[in-house]
Amino acid sequence: MGILSWIVLGLLAGIIAKWIMPGRDGGGFILTTILGIIGAVVGGWLGAMVGIGGPVGSFSLGSLVTAVIGALVILAVFRAVSK
Repeated sequence: MGILSWIVLGLLAGIIAKWIMPGRDGGGFILTTILGIIGAVVGGWLGAMVGIGGPVGSFSLGSLVTAVIGALVILAVFRAVSK
């Protein structure tokens, strides 16, 4: 997946993760997007390492689910560290 695809996927993952786990986080939309991109990269990398999720080279529902799970984990870690 190209870097632009990861950014778009991260944006979607960040929005979905924020919708699943709402709360008051500093930074608003920009921080949510950044956390989503980080979650997409980390989730995609870990998913590829263990063989779950969609193929890394394509934009699919499996890769979106993997990215959302990664974004949820990153968001939870961010909340735990920021408090």
